[in-house]
Amino acid sequence: MSFSIAGKTAVVTGAANGVGLSIARHFLDAGANVMLADRDEDRLKDELGNEDEVENAAFYAGDLREKLTIANLLSATLDRFDRVDILINASRQMIAADPLNDDDDAVAVLLEQNLMTSLRVTQLFARRMIKQAADADPDEPVGSIINLTSIAARRTQPNLLAYSVSSAALDQLTRSMAVALAPHRIRVNAISLGSVMSASLKGALKEHENMRGEIIESTPLSRIASPSELADAAQFLASDASSFMTGQILTLDGGRTLLDVSESPAH
Repeated sequence: MSFSIAGKTAVVTGAANGVGLSIARHFLDAGANVMLADRDEDRLKDELGNEDEVENAAFYAGDLREKLTIANLLSATLDRFDRVDILINASRQMIAADPLNDDDDAVAVLLEQNLMTSLRVTQLFARRMIKQAADADPDEPVGSIINLTSIAARRTQPNLLAYSVSSAALDQLTRSMAVALAPHRIRVNAISLGSVMSASLKGALKEHENMRGEIIESTPLSRIASPSELADAAQFLASDASSFMTGQILTLDGGRTLLDVSESPAH
């Protein structure tokens, strides 16, 4: 099987910076047509420059929490590239909050941003992939959808309750949509992230001088991942090399979830 994604059309949400931008750039270099989507239009323009000069790239700016924005994103993608083969739901938000504060709406905010937005985007783009499949070879794969989630779904930090809950929900969304879309030859997988040098992590490391050491100490591979390593994994899941893989949560955490933080035997 080939790892090639050349000639395929990919839509990457959260593509203005960090992990989403790294995936978009990687896919462009690999020969894919890429639609970069994000709320930050200025940053998209800065990163992409004059999109008319980049034959296989385009961008769309808007708030994907709005259904009309999602519909417009699909229309813009089809106007530019005629089809969509790959969807990367990379738009994520993290909020730290007191789990005992009943006035804090962090859980509702992150369920809307991280879960419901991914669900709505997936539903609309999957319907387009199904429509495209009517004219495709019945033995050919139709599409690949990749969600970005977090090992927070399996770890417990009370101040990250909202992020953990939304990540766990996104893991289950991945499995459920994989089963629902399998008859249509659309695969749905997720990449569960440990610490990746994203824009948000860079900011956090500047504010908390001990954080880098704590992350490295809790990671068997003793380092923080680069966004390019995540982009390689995304290409694998988007390509025919993973053609018999669906509903899986691929963990990239340097071994972090293998450790027992108590450092004592479990009995």
